Amino acid sequence: MGEGYTMPCLFSELRNKEVIDLRTGARLGYVCDAEYDPNDGKLLSLIVPGQGRAGGLLGREDDYVIPWCKISRLGGDIILVDMETEPPRRRREKRPFLY
Repeated sequence: MGEGYTMPCLFSELRNKEVIDLRTGARLGYVCDAEYDPNDGKLLSLIVPGQGRAGGLLGREDDYVIPWCKISRLGGDIILVDMETEPPRRRREKRPFLY
């Protein structure tokens, strides 16, 4: 394999990476999901769950939605994002579980 070759990363591996904001140093959490465009297959954003309130007993804050264009570096253990402002948030839709 030539110099500069990198192994492809599986989505399951993204879920083990912590997301950190370069500007503030804030640890946003770990990736739980991703959004993609079904027409061209491109990733649009990564989803990081919001912090639990009172240890999760009172639910969670809205999820962070990190646009793909804001990802600065995908490392072995972390994902660095460069956000000018706090990342957008969205409440996760409750979807029925399908077997």
